[in-house]
Amino acid sequence: MKPIYLLSLVAIYFCILLLISYFTGKNDTNETFFNANKKSPWYVVAFGMIGGSLSGVTFISVPGLVQSSQFSYMQIVIGYLFGYFVIAYVLIPIYYKLKITSIYEFLKQRFGTTSHKTGAFFFFISRILIASFRLFLMVSVLQYFIFDFWNVPFEITVIFSVLLIWIYTSKGGIKTIVWTDVFQTSLMLFAVFATIYIILNKLNWSVSNMFTSEEYHKYSKILFIDNFKDKKYILKSFLGGMFIAIAMTGLDQDMMQKNLTCKNTKEAQWNVVSLGFILIIVNFIFLILGALLFIYAQKFNISIPIVEGNVKTDLLFPEIALNNNLSTHIGIVFILGLIAAAYSSADSALTSLTTSFCIDFLDINNIEKSKQKYIRKKTHVLISILLIIIIIIFKYLLQDNVISSLLQVASYTYGPLLGLFSFGIFTTYVIKDKYVWIVAVLSVMVSYFTNAYSTNFLNGYIFGYELLIINGLLTFIGLYLIRKPNK
Repeated sequence: MKPIYLLSLVAIYFCILLLISYFTGKNDTNETFFNANKKSPWYVVAFGMIGGSLSGVTFISVPGLVQSSQFSYMQIVIGYLFGYFVIAYVLIPIYYKLKITSIYEFLKQRFGTTSHKTGAFFFFISRILIASFRLFLMVSVLQYFIFDFWNVPFEITVIFSVLLIWIYTSKGGIKTIVWTDVFQTSLMLFAVFATIYIILNKLNWSVSNMFTSEEYHKYSKILFIDNFKDKKYILKSFLGGMFIAIAMTGLDQDMMQKNLTCKNTKEAQWNVVSLGFILIIVNFIFLILGALLFIYAQKFNISIPIVEGNVKTDLLFPEIALNNNLSTHIGIVFILGLIAAAYSSADSALTSLTTSFCIDFLDINNIEKSKQKYIRKKTHVLISILLIIIIIIFKYLLQDNVISSLLQVASYTYGPLLGLFSFGIFTTYVIKDKYVWIVAVLSVMVSYFTNAYSTNFLNGYIFGYELLIINGLLTFIGLYLIRKPNK
C-alpha cells in the first residue's frame, strides 16, 4: 500500500478527532478538563476504556508475543478480572467518598505530604514511561511504513504525533478523551475482526477449521503448569495479572480519572467490572490473530522484520498488512486500528499526567483562580515536550518485545504505589511520613537486584510479573518499620 494513501488515512482520522474535540471542548474550564463535570455515562466510559486498556501495544505486541509465549498471556488476563473486582469494591468507594480529583490525594489525607508526593511521583514516572512505550511502538510503525519513504527523520515523526494529541486534548481534556475513546475503540475492534476474516479467507479456512488445525494448536497453549521456575507458570502469571490490574488501573490516575467522571460510585463499579469481562474476550481474540499471523507468515514464506540487527515480532502484523499484497483493505483497517489503539491510551495519558502534576505537585486549587487555566495549559505543553524526548531516547535503547518491556517497567514503578495504598487501606497505623520516599526507593532497588540475580541465588528461579507483588510487599514492610509507636 502506497505511503501517500496511508498518510491520507491518518489525516482523515485526525480530522474526526478534531471534530469530536471541537464539540466536547467548548467549555474550556479546569473542571471539564480534570473530571468532565462528573457527567459521563458509565457505559460510554466502559466501552471507551477497552481501547485505553489495550492500546497500540496490545494491537501489535500481543499478537507478536504468540511465537515465544503461545497463549500464556491469557493467564495474566484472567488475573486482571480478579484485580478489577478489587478495584470496583475496595478502591472506587474510597475515591468517591473522599471526592478527590487526583487519587493520590488519598495518600495525603491518610499519611501526609511526603507520601502524597511520593505516590504522585511514582505514578508520573510510570505513566510517562508507559505512554512513551506505547507511542514509540506506534511511531515506529508509521516511520517504517510511511515516513521512511520520504526520508523524514524519526524525530520529526515523533514531534508530529505528539503535537496532534496535544491539539485535540488541550481544551476538553478528560471530557474529550471519554468520547474519542469510543470512536477509537470501535475502530480498533473492527480492525481486529476484519483482519482475522481476511486472513482466514486467504488460508481458505473457516473458524472451525482454524480451531481444529495442527498449526493453530502449535501456538494455542494457555496453561503452563509444569515448571514453577518458568516466568510463564500459571500461578505467577495469574497473581501478576491480578496485581498489575490493581496497580496499573486502580492505582493509576490515567485509568481512574475516567472512572471518576461517572456520576456515582455504583456506575463507576459497573464500568470496571464489565470492562474486566470484556477484556478477557478481546485479548483472546488478539491472541488468535497472533496465531493466524504466524501461520500465514510460515505458509507464504514471510520473514519477520529485522530492525538494526534485532528480530522484531512486533512488526509482523504491519509487515503482513502493508507489505505483502494481502489486500488493500487489510492495509486500511490495520492503519486505522493501530492509530486508534495507540492514541486511545496516549491521549488520556497526556491528560492524566497534566492533571496529576497540576493537582499533586503544583497544588493548582490553591493558586489564584485567574491563573489556574494558564498553569494547566502550560503544564500540558511541557509534558508533551517531555513525551517527545523520552520516545526519541527509546529509539536507541529499546530492544525487547514492547509489551514485555512495558510490564517489566510496571513491576518496578507501580510496586511502591501498591504498597502505599495497601498499607493505607488495610492498616490503621500512622507512619513517619518524611521517610516514605526512602522506603519506596529502597523497595525498587531491592526488587531490581532480586530480579537481576534470581537465577544465581534462587536455584534458577526466573521472576515474571509477580515481581510487582514482591515490590509492593517490600514497600508494605518498610512502611510498617517506620510506623509511629502507639500512644
